[in-house]
Amino acid sequence: MDWRKVMFVLPNLFTVSSIFCGFYSITLSAGTASPKDLYTAAVAIFFAMFFDGFDGRVARLTKTQSDFGVELDSLADVMSFGLAPALLAYKWALHGLGFFGTVLAFAFATCGALRLARFNVMAHRRVPGSSKFFTGLPIPLAAGMIVAMVIAHYHAALDPIEPGSPGLILVAVLVAFLALLMVSNVRYRTFKDVRLSRRSATVFFLVVLAGVVLATQVPPAFVLVAYFSAYLLFGLAESAVGLTRRAPEPLAVPVVEDGAAAAVSLDDEDDEGEEYL
Repeated sequence: MDWRKVMFVLPNLFTVSSIFCGFYSITLSAGTASPKDLYTAAVAIFFAMFFDGFDGRVARLTKTQSDFGVELDSLADVMSFGLAPALLAYKWALHGLGFFGTVLAFAFATCGALRLARFNVMAHRRVPGSSKFFTGLPIPLAAGMIVAMVIAHYHAALDPIEPGSPGLILVAVLVAFLALLMVSNVRYRTFKDVRLSRRSATVFFLVVLAGVVLATQVPPAFVLVAYFSAYLLFGLAESAVGLTRRAPEPLAVPVVEDGAAAAVSLDDEDDEGEEYL
């Protein structure tokens, strides 16, 4: 048996598992879905996030990265984090807006597909800095925000979201906002450059501690909403701070070269690059 070929299949099995979870979520959301069905559909997407998070790591660990795996992963993400959460959001709340709710759910799925297409283009072009930052909100995290809200709503035993209710307007605004963030130029950290150190361990401990403290004040299911919201807001805040920083003006200074003076431009810009697609 050629174990090398078997190792190439392994990361793709994780990706296919993510596709299955997304497909299972869609079957639960389709038709007349009960609150329990929608909750299970949300949990299925959450498991899809788990498998999606490990397929790339398994590929790097086994040194079996391939273009095929990259494309398959993108197709899986469209289904599991684009179509599945869009349908989930529609059946959970957006159906109360009629055709407009359908448009919002479609916009979420479409923006997710556009986000993935742009990510693939940047990956092939090897855009500087793209390993440290995502351009636009990653589609799994956009889906995770919807999933977290559905799970929290179910565990808190809240009333169903009715047409015309404030909750419906909130969900509609959130879905539209998530769709726009995915196709925006807002930068979100990948945290791929994080290494185990005292500082990173301290930050991780504080994040976990904050979640534990929050869980003592609100239903534990809302902790997941808080974590996704914190990442979403952190990217917005970091991008806002970056926009307020003005690049220094190029400074021309005389340089003596072969007896002649030449003007050169001094630029403090980072060689990692600051422009993203």
